[in-house]
Amino acid sequence: MHFEIPANNVEKLKAFYGNVFGWKIEKVPNMEMEYFLVSTVPTDEKGNLIRPGVNGGMYKKEKPEQKPVDYISVESVDEYSKKVTEQGGQIIVPKMEIPQIGWFALALDPEGNQIGLFEPMPMPQQ
Repeated sequence: MHFEIPANNVEKLKAFYGNVFGWKIEKVPNMEMEYFLVSTVPTDEKGNLIRPGVNGGMYKKEKPEQKPVDYISVESVDEYSKKVTEQGGQIIVPKMEIPQIGWFALALDPEGNQIGLFEPMPMPQQ
């Protein structure tokens, strides 16, 4: 799982969530868009959660109607995009790559709720 929070004022929301919940929110360097990682629980050196929880992201809203999105980890964005449409949902943003991270697609469930599908890139073997 992963969540994203769109913000009109990123700095204000960073302070809000940091002060209320103690979340660590840091800008991701070298990304085309300004994007912040939201750590609600600590991770190990590989990025795996150390205890139960969900981490996410935050970015500046591009449209007033943007709402938070929950991303669900799947084995294959292609496979699950097909399942979404077979079950009455709709793909609104087709599969796109997040360089060195994985692939995602955005969908609507049959009632119009937005969900994200996320397929992580395999970790290199060490």
